[in-house]
Amino acid sequence: MGEGLFQPFHLLIIVGIALLIFGPSKFASLGKGLGEGIRNFKSAMKDGEDKKAEDGGEKKA
Repeated sequence: MGEGLFQPFHLLIIVGIALLIFGPSKFASLGKGLGEGIRNFKSAMKDGEDKKAEDGGEKKA
């Protein structure tokens, strides 16, 4: 069950249907928003790791 669910041809069909439903302009803005969200998530994760490294180096008395 679920084997080969996301083969390249299936993904092309999904993208094609999404393009028909949303149209080219909405599809482009959806991709832009998704990219910005991923970028913000990565930067937040990096900031969290930096903050942990700073807190881990200092010992509290």
